[in-house]
Amino acid sequence: MNKFFWIAVLFCGLMSAQPKKWTLEECIQHAYKHNISIRQTELDIRSSEVEKQAAIGNFLPGINANATHSWNIGLNQNITTGLLENQTVQFTSAGVNMGVVIYNGLQNQNRLRRANLAIVAAKYQLDKMRDDISLNVANAFLQILFNKENLKVQKEQLAQNLLQEERTRELVNAGNVPRGDLLDINATVAGSRRAVVDAENALLISRLSLAQLLQIEDFQNFDIADRDYEAESSAVMMQTADSIYKKAKDFRVEIKLARANLDVAERDVRIAKGAFQPSLQGFYSMTTRAAYADRVVNFVPDPFNPFNVIGIVEGTGQNVLQPNFIPILGKPDAVFNQFDRNKGHSFGLQLNIPILNGLSARTAVDRAKIALERSKIAMDQTELDLERNVYTAFTDANGALNAYEAAGVALAAREEAFKYAKERFDVGLMNSFDYNQAQLLYTTAQSDLLRAKYDYIFRVKVVELYFGIPITLN
Repeated sequence: MNKFFWIAVLFCGLMSAQPKKWTLEECIQHAYKHNISIRQTELDIRSSEVEKQAAIGNFLPGINANATHSWNIGLNQNITTGLLENQTVQFTSAGVNMGVVIYNGLQNQNRLRRANLAIVAAKYQLDKMRDDISLNVANAFLQILFNKENLKVQKEQLAQNLLQEERTRELVNAGNVPRGDLLDINATVAGSRRAVVDAENALLISRLSLAQLLQIEDFQNFDIADRDYEAESSAVMMQTADSIYKKAKDFRVEIKLARANLDVAERDVRIAKGAFQPSLQGFYSMTTRAAYADRVVNFVPDPFNPFNVIGIVEGTGQNVLQPNFIPILGKPDAVFNQFDRNKGHSFGLQLNIPILNGLSARTAVDRAKIALERSKIAMDQTELDLERNVYTAFTDANGALNAYEAAGVALAAREEAFKYAKERFDVGLMNSFDYNQAQLLYTTAQSDLLRAKYDYIFRVKVVELYFGIPITLN
């Protein structure tokens, strides 16, 4: 029982140690999450959302509080007696200010709408980036498949050349063929070995390219799923290039992105024009203060100068007297009592009418109009680029199909020619040089067919993407 258990554990460990085989769909999804360009575009969306928060904040009132505490040392006016005295007095003041924009030429509303449009444009840019990454990943994926199959072809050719080398050596030793044939086949084997090394290096570089595109560091263990993908016909290729373009024009993200940027530019013009209109703001402020000086708590008659003469009664000549009092000072009143007693309020409206501001508003409008014209031109250019790209992709796909079919015919012919050359070589009717040439042409035809096959698959995927079909490999 324990023996079977440990065998099962060892089998599971070996299975878990095998590197993951990535499918095209897994590569694309991984690139969506980790590709640097996509991550940067996602940051652009977050930046646009922050700008929207700032636009919403423009509708909120601005509220600020302030507080000041000061020490007045030296010759200062006594706030109790009004006399200048050498003293140290502390003061505390506090206040709250609030301002709110009531009207400013609808600039805040237009800024909020612009922020929403900017978020939409950033999302379209992300979709466009994902489409581009999908094409790049598919191209790199198919390049690996081509290099893998090409490596198989080169290895099979090397194996055949090694067998031929061994057979030729036996014939040379037996004296049936000249030694020069063995030297020729030795050179052919050396060339096949170099072709295998070149194919291995090409495969390694293609795996590295895709791993970097996916931000995978361990590219040595990175590999894709081995499948024999057929170059099947696509229903999209039954359409005309014009019909594909018309459909792409309705849903392609580059068109939507150009339209969103155009809407943003139009909103910028409205924001700039808002500076010509009057603005109305409301404000409110509350202030209060407290002092830490002694205060007057009572008055008593002045014993040294009880009365002052303030006038004389006509007729009698009697003096008119006024009693003199002196203040009795006490401790300062409680701070919060002073804050409550000394608070004051101020509120109102402020109207600003722009008359002349150094042509800054006019200049801003002109800049916004120029940017709008640029966006209109960019919109027209995007439509032209899409039309050219669709027609180019459609033409390339048809050309790739013709090349693939021609490569298949050429391979069949080269295969028959190689079989015939091999038969003649085996019976001594063909020298080794001509045989090696026939073999080289056959190997080249195999590689050409593989290259044409995967080029056709990729070209069709590009056309399907313009038609709205996601990139997948069945």
